Amino acid sequence: MRTLLDYSPLHRSSVGFDRVFDLLESAARNQASDNYPPFDSIKLDEDSYRVTMAVAGFRESDLAITTQGNLLLVSGERKGEPEGEYLHRGIATRPFQRRFELADHVHVTGARLADGLLSIELKREVPEAMKPRQIRIDAGEGSDTSVRQLRDQAAA
Repeated sequence: MRTLLDYSPLHRSSVGFDRVFDLLESAARNQASDNYPPFDSIKLDEDSYRVTMAVAGFRESDLAITTQGNLLLVSGERKGEPEGEYLHRGIATRPFQRRFELADHVHVTGARLADGLLSIELKREVPEAMKPRQIRIDAGEGSDTSVRQLRDQAAA
């Protein structure tokens, strides 16, 4: 059976949440945009994620990572003039901006540039007040004895 919908943009443009309508909206926006530079999003464990982008030809000073609310923005612009004259240019070094919509309580914990790959570490840190907590159930044994005492007093 053939599927008419491609669900891969749903996994590529979000990290750490399962809100279907937000995903659909993000996928629609991202499908129309440029896919440069390519990236991988990886779930390391229950609360840790990594986004790895291929940024060959960019130095650390050419890249910027910013967060605002639930939006992670990675941008790059190569500075400086190349040496010599290109005979063939196969490494794309055009300016770019990549946006990632993060789930609530997901924060950037670090970034590293090595071997032409920019790795951004993300962690979900849910506040204690928002975590589920166990509620103790009182068996109500004390209320049963007080009812018996009231019945005994009424019978007397």
